[in-house]
Amino acid sequence: MTTQEIANRLVELCRQGQNMKAIEELYAPDVQSVEAAGEPREVKGLEAVKGKSEYFANTMEVHDMKVSDPLVGGAHFAVTMYMDATDKPTGKREEMTEVCVYEVKGGKIVREQFFYPVG
Repeated sequence: MTTQEIANRLVELCRQGQNMKAIEELYAPDVQSVEAAGEPREVKGLEAVKGKSEYFANTMEVHDMKVSDPLVGGAHFAVTMYMDATDKPTGKREEMTEVCVYEVKGGKIVREQFFYPVG
């Protein structure tokens, strides 16, 4: 798959709420994931990224999510993701928009990094 095809497929699956399917289908076994904040800030490997996604799904109630069309340049692409979600343990509801940047090698996503206001 080309970077454009991977970007389009990721957006399609995320818009359908199939984030785990996107990870299983599009991510490399040694993928690296970097968050803007929080612990752990960086994880490596497909199982670690799946675990991070499962943790999020179990602790956040998503009320609304929007994913932009991808912007592709060479081996990278970026999307913006808007989310309105409630943290289940605290009950705190929050709206957030983040920029998500992905790197593709060998037809798979090898790195993702998220940028959003922290503090």
